[in-house]
Amino acid sequence: MSISSSPAVPSHDALRCVPRIGVIADQGEHSGVAAQAVMQKYLDAIVLAGGIPFILPHALATHPTLFAAAMRTLDGLFLTGSHSNVEPVHYPTDDQRPETCLDQGRDALAFQLIDHALRTDMPLLGICRGFQELVVRTGGSLYRHVHELDAFHDHREDERLPLEGQYAPVHDVELTSQGLLAQLLPDTPVIHVNSLHGQGARTLGEDVTVEAIADDGLVEAISVPGHRFILGVQWHPEWQSRAIPASRLLFDAFLHHACNYNAER
Repeated sequence: MSISSSPAVPSHDALRCVPRIGVIADQGEHSGVAAQAVMQKYLDAIVLAGGIPFILPHALATHPTLFAAAMRTLDGLFLTGSHSNVEPVHYPTDDQRPETCLDQGRDALAFQLIDHALRTDMPLLGICRGFQELVVRTGGSLYRHVHELDAFHDHREDERLPLEGQYAPVHDVELTSQGLLAQLLPDTPVIHVNSLHGQGARTLGEDVTVEAIADDGLVEAISVPGHRFILGVQWHPEWQSRAIPASRLLFDAFLHHACNYNAER
């Protein structure tokens, strides 16, 4: 498949809408100073699908009035992947090893964003860490080190490879019949996806639906039924999001539902 270096931005003229998508930030550091940022690939995926991304800082979680004001301006929420992990105090686990890669501010804001989406029916897409945040907030738990379990493959990327190799598809996921993903991809019961995660879904809450399962049995996507679009996927569709048909359809569907949410408001 050829990959265009400058894919066209699709139009949402039929809905007369350019959806505004809130994108959660990650805590980090820039030149020795605390910083919050979003990787460009996530912002590009929203822009190339025809939306406008707005970065959401963690401080919103501790300012209810500002949080509510921000939510009134948005049409959808995007929980990205991250190098950090959900703090294990938020879910039951027998693994008591200390977590060395935390972002507690992100945990707090992500959970509030998920609660808001569940309460208001605002569309939400979670990727990788975002998928895991959705698993935890809806009552599930995580495997903290999937690669240590004999039942599963090692789902981590090979960091010795260039980025193109790390993000290359490496395993299949089977879509659940009649699920949200299966409706988006009706002629594609199995898709080939990349894999760059060390943690995974161990148990799920009662109110979620399994959307996809990896070839080793690990849950790779979930949705929340009864909502227009609350979906989490464990792989990274934002990578070359317009070049891969399944990824393109996923982001287009997310923004389509965001436009509908805007129109119904």
